Amino acid sequence: MREIDEIVEDFKFFDDWDGRYQYLIELGEALPAMPDELKLVENWVKPCMSTVHVSAHREPTDPSLIYFLGDCDTAIIKGVLALLVDLLSHRTLNEIRSLDVDSLFKRLKLEEHLSPSRHVGIYAIVEKMIERAEALSKAETSKLEPTILS
Repeated sequence: MREIDEIVEDFKFFDDWDGRYQYLIELGEALPAMPDELKLVENWVKPCMSTVHVSAHREPTDPSLIYFLGDCDTAIIKGVLALLVDLLSHRTLNEIRSLDVDSLFKRLKLEEHLSPSRHVGIYAIVEKMIERAEALSKAETSKLEPTILS
């Protein structure tokens, strides 16, 4: 589990945006493959111009923690997705909700270097990740609730 400060420090190694851009592409290339069977409508980030999917899952060793899988068809957004998967995974739902992802984007100066439509798409990815984590928790809660028969 990485923290925002660690990610920002990693980006400080690069003197210019071109280096940071290349680093984001490399992060995207290193993102583990998302199985095709998870590329469902409910995991699709519709507001994003790129085709992006994210899914939430429970950590097998600690079911209180959630991790994410994701995929994207464009290199730069896949890199941002990789950052978000790394940042938001291995946390509880409340931790995911409370992370200041906006702070990360501002400190990395992403809004200065990405088009407005990509900027909207990045925030849509964050919202979808939170939505999927909430849906996972809600589905598990409903399985635990007793069924009342009349």
